[in-house]
Amino acid sequence: MISEQEYSVKLAEVRSYLVERVTVLPELGVILGSGLGAFADLVEEKVMIAYKDIPHFPTSTVEGHAGQLVFGKVQGRSVVVMQGRFHYYEGYTMQEVTFPIRVMQVLGVTGLIVTNAAGGINSAFQAGNLVLIKDHLNLMGDNPLRGANLANLGPRFPDLSEGYNLEWRQKAIEIAKELGINPQEGVYVAVSGPNYETPAEIRYLRTIGADMVGMSTVPEVIAANHGGMRVLGISCVTNMAAGILPQKLNHAEVMETAERVGKQFVSFVQALVRAL
Repeated sequence: MISEQEYSVKLAEVRSYLVERVTVLPELGVILGSGLGAFADLVEEKVMIAYKDIPHFPTSTVEGHAGQLVFGKVQGRSVVVMQGRFHYYEGYTMQEVTFPIRVMQVLGVTGLIVTNAAGGINSAFQAGNLVLIKDHLNLMGDNPLRGANLANLGPRFPDLSEGYNLEWRQKAIEIAKELGINPQEGVYVAVSGPNYETPAEIRYLRTIGADMVGMSTVPEVIAANHGGMRVLGISCVTNMAAGILPQKLNHAEVMETAERVGKQFVSFVQALVRAL
C-alpha cells in the first residue's frame, strides 16, 4: 500500500502536468458511467487529455468508457468530466480507483456529480429510469480509506450520514420535475463484480434495503466526502437485476438502454450543472 508521502508526490506531479495544459481550473467534477459518455459533447472550450497520457493515472478497460479527462465549460461553469472510470474488478486497488477524485481535489474541485449504469432491484423501477442516489451500501469488501490516513486530504473518520448532499438532491428533484422526469430516489449497493449477481444475491440485497446494484461509485463517493466535496449521485437503471424478470443479463443490454436514455440524461445533468 502506497505511503502518504508517495501519494502526495504523485498527486503533485499530476496536478503540475494538468495545470500546464488547462487554462481554467475546474470547480465541479462529473463522472460518466457506462454508456453515458455523451454528456462530454456538451463541454465548450474543451481540452481533452487521455488517461494514458497522464502520469500515474490508471487506464479504463471497459467498453463504453472513452478513457479521458475533458476540461472546459458547461452552462458557463468550469468542469472536469471523467469520460470513463476505473473499477475495482479491473484489478486496481481502491486507492487507484479513487485517484482521479484526489486529483480533482488538488485542482480545487468542491462538488461532484457521479453517475452509473445500475441494475434495478426495486420492482417500482424499470429499465431507462434515472434514479437519484440517497444513500449507499458498500459490499465491495474494501474501502479507499483503508491504510494510513491521507491527513492532508481529509480526516481519519469522515462522516457519511449525508454522503449524497441533501440540498443538491432536493434541487435535482425539482429539476427532474421541470424536465418531465419522474423524480425517484433509491439506495445503491456496490459489489465487487465483474459477474452479475445471482438471483439469491439480489433477494438478499433487496432484504437489506438496496434499490439498485452496481460495481462502482461508492469508492469515489467515500473519497469525495473524505475530501470535503459535496456529492450528487445518479443511477441509470439499464436493466432489472437477476431474478427480477425472467431473462438473462448482458453488457450489450446495459449499453443499449444507456444510449436510449442518453438525450434525457444529458439534459438532466446539463440542468444540474447550471443549478448546483
